[in-house]
Amino acid sequence: QLLQDAPPHMVLAGHSMGARVALEVLRLAPDRVKGVALLDTGYLPKAAGEAGEEEARKRFHLLKIAQEQGVRAMANEWVQGMVHPDRLSDAPLIESILAMFDRKNANIFACQINALLNRPDGSDVLSAIRVPTLILCGRQDFWSPPSQHEAMHRLAPHATLAVIEEAGHMAPMERPDAVAAAMLRWLDTKY
Repeated sequence: QLLQDAPPHMVLAGHSMGARVALEVLRLAPDRVKGVALLDTGYLPKAAGEAGEEEARKRFHLLKIAQEQGVRAMANEWVQGMVHPDRLSDAPLIESILAMFDRKNANIFACQINALLNRPDGSDVLSAIRVPTLILCGRQDFWSPPSQHEAMHRLAPHATLAVIEEAGHMAPMERPDAVAAAMLRWLDTKY
């Protein structure tokens, strides 16, 4: 759908699952992408064996909460490990994250979980990127940690790697000025 609705050429920026969508656009139509920023994301498929089963169990647990109590209730549990621990008491930040989730429903969340559990390996896509690339994450992103972004950077060594201090998985919302500054530095040097 994104490729259908997008202009012929684009610079993409995606956060978390949005960055996985950007990787898929690069897989399907690399000639249309002139630059890409991948924020707080991953590139590997679901792990095999016990680790993969544990990921699926955790995701389906959240889905059950969304289905039985609503997406906002699910997000209230999810957010506990997704922001820098010091930001959990930042009521306006937490409310903005919960409100973002509250605009969706359990059916949309189920589709997202299905896509994430069946995600392809993005290693080949990262290795093939030949456009300006930013790989960025929060220092305290425990879901998509800096080590994972460093591994992505090894696959795409021409990319710019940026780590945002005192930010978790929701770095764009936790530290919007720092994320914007990193993106502007990247854009200024690449375009």
